[in-house]
Amino acid sequence: MRVVVITPEAFVPGEAAAIERLLRSGAVWRVHLRKPGCPPEAMRSLIEAIPHDLHKCLSLHDAHALAGVYGCGVHLNSRTPVVDAQRCGPVSASCHSLAEVAVRRDADYVFLSPVYDSISKSGYRARFSPEVVRGLVDSRVFALGGVTPEHLPQLASAGFGGGAMLGCVWRDSSASGIDNIIQRISCCNS
Repeated sequence: MRVVVITPEAFVPGEAAAIERLLRSGAVWRVHLRKPGCPPEAMRSLIEAIPHDLHKCLSLHDAHALAGVYGCGVHLNSRTPVVDAQRCGPVSASCHSLAEVAVRRDADYVFLSPVYDSISKSGYRARFSPEVVRGLVDSRVFALGGVTPEHLPQLASAGFGGGAMLGCVWRDSSASGIDNIIQRISCCNS
């Protein structure tokens, strides 16, 4: 099962090093840089702080023009709902209903949320339990919202192709905190 990590909205000290550590571990497939309202130069600085060979494992939620420059994927959402000519890597999209998932064929993979109660967004409650969506999702659908490494086996048995994590990863972005989340992902995703 593939694991995506989404960055928090605000920049985190040591974020580029944490992203490198996550991607080099092999436990994380992609990292989504989600910084709404971030100036393109700040996004450029973050990307450039990540080793060049890992740029292909990044997806941008904003500043899509940089995707063509750095070879990143793009993520479609309400702020940026269509693919522009800068597409280089995979395209992903946010979905908040099974109907959206069914019609969102312009994306290589989609996030369906919230599957569990959110860790990072207060009051963002589960709407799509794995039991309810079993047989209605496939390998291009990733669960988002409250996902922790311990949920990965349940998500796999429900038919999800992956899980996207945010809150459980960034609670402790120190090297030891990132190593801990990598170990948890590896143990639960074997």
